[in-house]
Formats: sequence, structure tokens, C-alpha cells
Amino acid sequence: MIAEIEKYIEIQNNIDEILKNSPFKMSYIIEKSGIKKPTFFKKLKEKRFTPEELLVISKTIEIKEWKNETKEEILESLKRAEEEIKNGETTDFYNFVAERRDKLKILHNAKS
Repeated sequence: MIAEIEKYIEIQNNIDEILKNSPFKMSYIIEKSGIKKPTFFKKLKEKRFTPEELLVISKTIEIKEWKNETKEEILESLKRAEEEIKNGETTDFYNFVAERRDKLKILHNAKS
């Protein structure tokens, strides 16, 4: 339990840097947090977000990774993919690459 509390304190003390290094724009994070802009910046300056507010913020900025999928989740995902292929719900390779390029540009611009 001590380690969790120490981690919380570390996050609270470094929240400004964490948000600065996030791939998302501050306006997006503020909107998703549900905290009014002036209040958000005051809390940021004073480093006094509640645990619940930090949880909402972290869920907003954390990029999801799917490494912890169970075997059943992976099999379900594969079944859905097979159904999509059978139903012709596919994307042309060149369109796929263009879409990914656009998403990367958006992420890159969000960091700027």
C-alpha cells in the first residue's frame, strides 16, 4: 500500500510535466476532466487535484494498450475480423495507410 501512495504523490507532484508530455492538447484534457478551465489551471499550479480528478485525467491521456487481452478476447476479436471479411467490410491497403498517416499527423500536432 505504501508503494501506491508514493506513486500517487509522485503523480500529483509531476502532473504538470505529465500533461505537458501527453500527446493530447490541454483543452481536450480540460474538457474531458469536467473541471472548469480556470479551476483546472489553479489546481494544476497548486498541484492539488483530488484522486478522482487524477483518475479521470489519467484515463483521458493514457493511450490504451491491448497487451493484456485474454485468450477469449483475442479469439473473439479474430472471429469478428473473419465476419467483417466475409461481409466485405474491408479497407483497401492504400486507404488504410492514408488513414493511419492522418491519425499520426493528428497525434503529432496534438503534441505540439
